[in-house]
Amino acid sequence: MNALVWADAATPEEGGAQATNLFRETFNYEPRGVWSAPGRVNIIGEHVDYNGGPCVPIALPHRAYVALSPRQDRTIRLISPQTREAIDVLDLDALGPKGGPGEVANHWTAYLAGVPWALERAGYGPLPGFDAALWSCVPLGGGLSSSAALECATAVALDEVCSLGLAGSIEAPNDEGRRVLVDAARVAENQIAGANTGGLDQTASMRCREGHALALDCSDMSTRQVPFDLGAVGLELLVIDTRAKHSLADGQYGARRADCEESARILGVDQLVEVADLAQAVAALNDERLAARTRHVVSEIARTRAFIDLLVEGPLEGTRLKVAGALMDDSHESLRDDYEVSCPELDVAVAAARSAGAHGARMTGGGFGGSAIALVDADATPDVALAVARAYAERGWETPHFIRALPSAPAGYLG
Repeated sequence: MNALVWADAATPEEGGAQATNLFRETFNYEPRGVWSAPGRVNIIGEHVDYNGGPCVPIALPHRAYVALSPRQDRTIRLISPQTREAIDVLDLDALGPKGGPGEVANHWTAYLAGVPWALERAGYGPLPGFDAALWSCVPLGGGLSSSAALECATAVALDEVCSLGLAGSIEAPNDEGRRVLVDAARVAENQIAGANTGGLDQTASMRCREGHALALDCSDMSTRQVPFDLGAVGLELLVIDTRAKHSLADGQYGARRADCEESARILGVDQLVEVADLAQAVAALNDERLAARTRHVVSEIARTRAFIDLLVEGPLEGTRLKVAGALMDDSHESLRDDYEVSCPELDVAVAAARSAGAHGARMTGGGFGGSAIALVDADATPDVALAVARAYAERGWETPHFIRALPSAPAGYLG
């Protein structure tokens, strides 16, 4: 078996230097500045954001870094390490939604270029074109919101260079203004990139705080910060990037969302968060697939609310820790059996982590690949990771990557 692979985050200095150097080498001048935004991991509350339910994400220390300067015209020029030999050149006036005449062919550039397009349609503009160099250490395809990190880094960059006055700073964020930027980033992902996501990812990247989990009520996108200092009680969150292909634009995510919308229509509610009696709702649906989807959403909302209450009560110790782990375990079973968004790689990772002593483990993110998380004693993290890696090696699978996740800072300006 190969050695464990730890996907460590770059320091802000390292990430900023990578983006700046790429900008300078490509465009032959200095960028106006560097902005960054984190990926996220959701502790609990999966596939409930577009149903109006609560979620509990944290921002990762892994970030996307964008070195950017505005232009005098409407041209957008983009470069990344993966496209170093070819600059993507776009016309802001010619951009349009995916599937239309202005579709952006290169997928990653759609996330960045879609942000000014969305801001202009929200009434902010006209905006100038810009040159930008992207460098990111958020794992790609791991379900850790690498795309939202690109969007949110671009959003805070444009907010500053265009003097929109929405973001505030990392230390003193303007939360109401950040809600505007979140919506622009979400619209960019929905319409320009063509992924029908809810808004959890962008909200976490823009509105999380260091040392806290974000209790996000997706019925109105209101938030509150709840303490999540795992280190103080000897715990750690182990993120397991399964390396299984993860994509939200292949129709599966949209199919689940359509099922939820159909269930809500049949039940006569705007969103499934309004369902008060699960048993009654399941009986009324008279459709096995829709009943299963609804059962996951309504039960996951209850689990997430209970998890938030635990964090508000106090540190995860004793009975609180046991209950928190059980809620995470139940969440995975529901996602696997009722929502059917897990996969063998996720299930094996979760089972191996639990067997090695994790207090609780579950898949996280959209599913169909991506990542799992395990709540572990900090001194046992290497042993839990080794157990997962061995389980993969026994099946001949690619070695998973591991992250130690600490609640990090939101999107903002580096310098």
